[in-house]
Amino acid sequence: MIFKVYYQENRHEVPVRENTKSLYVEASSEREVRTHLKDRNYNIELVQLLEGSHLEYEQASQNYEVESID
Repeated sequence: MIFKVYYQENRHEVPVRENTKSLYVEASSEREVRTHLKDRNYNIELVQLLEGSHLEYEQASQNYEVESID
């Protein structure tokens, strides 16, 4: 499954929508995604499962690059 993670780069700053970044992670569950990213200093706002037409839309973006959990 592919998840889109919305995050702020610094865990200690107040979240500001204009500073929100995203990345794509291939994992079997949201918990696995959060565990994979826990060592980074990210303030994770949302982990969203991408399916169907939403996934197709994201894959068409030039910023689409999936990080796999090994």
